[in-house]
Amino acid sequence: MWQELREELRPQGIEVVTVALDTGGADAAGPWIDAAKAQHPSLIDQAHRLDELLGITNVPTGVWIDEDGVLVRPPEVAHPGRSVLRDMLREHGIPKDAPPIMLETLAEASKIRVKPELYADALRNWDAHALPPDEVVARSRPRAPELSEAAAHFELGTHLYGTGDVDGAREHFRAAHRLDPDNWTYRRQAWSMEDPLQGPTEHYDSDWLSDVRAAGAETYYPLPDL
Repeated sequence: MWQELREELRPQGIEVVTVALDTGGADAAGPWIDAAKAQHPSLIDQAHRLDELLGITNVPTGVWIDEDGVLVRPPEVAHPGRSVLRDMLREHGIPKDAPPIMLETLAEASKIRVKPELYADALRNWDAHALPPDEVVARSRPRAPELSEAAAHFELGTHLYGTGDVDGAREHFRAAHRLDPDNWTYRRQAWSMEDPLQGPTEHYDSDWLSDVRAAGAETYYPLPDL
């Protein structure tokens, strides 16, 4: 989908770059990039640096950067014109033979509120939606000290996990979750290391399905302010 939108936007001088946030690196994210047959720059942020530097807390999220390297739209929900999950559910439905946790997760995910056409239309009208610096700052997520501490804990957890110290990694991941509770990428990354379906485990006090139900599926993706 991003490839299609990129081809449409290139005549306007707009380039699309996608970044996968995954501590598993190319082994985890590479097959998805290959399956998409992407011809645009497709990067992998193994350390979740975009979380730390730009305040990204969920995916898909997009930022706009102009030709001078200046941020002209801060992080916001960024669907490329349609929702892959909604398309799959509409075409194939929920598979009845899937594990119960997957059935419940897909059912809850189908309630998530998205308007994917908004973001693609805004990109097509870049000049009308690019923001001045003061507005970018006003719309950006506040960067309290706790968020920097959470980023440090997440980085330590990632390092320890890579060295095989899984117990030590969990301690730091739990700290990152506590300090930055709105960051879904931190939570989902840790959950997926225990269970690919991000279901309940003995190691964390939360899981995707429980947290989405508690918060309300309609809040999972705040609609972009366009």
